[in-house]
Amino acid sequence: MRIRTRAQVQGRLMRIRAGERDRGQTAIEFIGVVPLIIVLLIALWQCALVGYTFVLAGNAADEGARAGAAAEGDAAVACGSAARKELPAAWDAAIDCVPDGGMYRAKVTLHIPVLIPGVLNGYPIDGTAAHVKEG
Repeated sequence: MRIRTRAQVQGRLMRIRAGERDRGQTAIEFIGVVPLIIVLLIALWQCALVGYTFVLAGNAADEGARAGAAAEGDAAVACGSAARKELPAAWDAAIDCVPDGGMYRAKVTLHIPVLIPGVLNGYPIDGTAAHVKEG
């Protein structure tokens, strides 16, 4: 067995490559950053749901107002059914269709579906549209 001096041990430590000293550091950093990446992805997905809800509300209101303005029978029923046909089941809708002078107005109120309960619960998105009555 060979006995090494203090200088030899220090010289050996100095010759260790930088990659060997940092072994495992990348894995630790990755594990630390993964929760932040997941939270960011959830926040981005929730923002996409908010934007999609705005688009759905406006489109449903537009279709409802168009159907109500062109209806020959009960305009409120035509407006409500046309607006509901444009909405997926995941969005709770409140549809209000009313004649307003020579116009027919529709207002669709949707509640944003949430990924994380307690965040944006009950926040309503309104879409309104009006069309000139036909006939």
